[in-house]
Amino acid sequence: MILVPIKDLRGAKSRLSPLLTAEERTQLARAMAEDVFDALLPFASDPGVAVVSGDMWASQQAKARKFTIIFDDVQAGETAAIELATSFCLNNNAEFSVVFPADIPLITADEVRTVLAAIPPQGCVVVPAGDGRGTNGILRRPADLIPLRFGNDSLLPHLATARATGHEVVVLDGLTGIAIDVDRPDDLVTLLAQPVRCRAQRLLLQWQIPARLEQTAHA
Repeated sequence: MILVPIKDLRGAKSRLSPLLTAEERTQLARAMAEDVFDALLPFASDPGVAVVSGDMWASQQAKARKFTIIFDDVQAGETAAIELATSFCLNNNAEFSVVFPADIPLITADEVRTVLAAIPPQGCVVVPAGDGRGTNGILRRPADLIPLRFGNDSLLPHLATARATGHEVVVLDGLTGIAIDVDRPDDLVTLLAQPVRCRAQRLLLQWQIPARLEQTAHA
């Protein structure tokens, strides 16, 4: 099963506050979530997609796409949300779990297929973030093979924990859509440097973010 944790998007992306208003940050977070959801549409029934969230907007979008909704009423963070979702996978006899964040708007269905095709008999498939520090995709077989701890420097701990199991660990570099996540103003530069093909990019261009970035650079 594919898992997407989403916290309350009304307070999302605070590190973009030097450039975006609170309302813009919410709109951008929603646009990115929809981009991710659309890439996952082909997998709604096989292997299945579950959105882990207490955000009503995210739940409505997930329902419209016939995704499973795992209601996170505690909202104690991404790591706790994935623990909740992992328990759901085990209770539903899921053969494996795959976690993607909701802020990788350039993810494609073909990249998801690449991750699923790399699945070992037992072990993990890991997709690093573009900075080489974070984890932007991770598959576990069985679904609870290792605990997940997300954050800015999650990649090396995930790799170490996965390798310590003695099972196969596949690292997939070169998945450029999954690799680009958006947390900081510099990430907007990276996102806008790519060919325009998602809601998030079009929204940023509508807001004339390149001009704002240039003004900020010369401030």
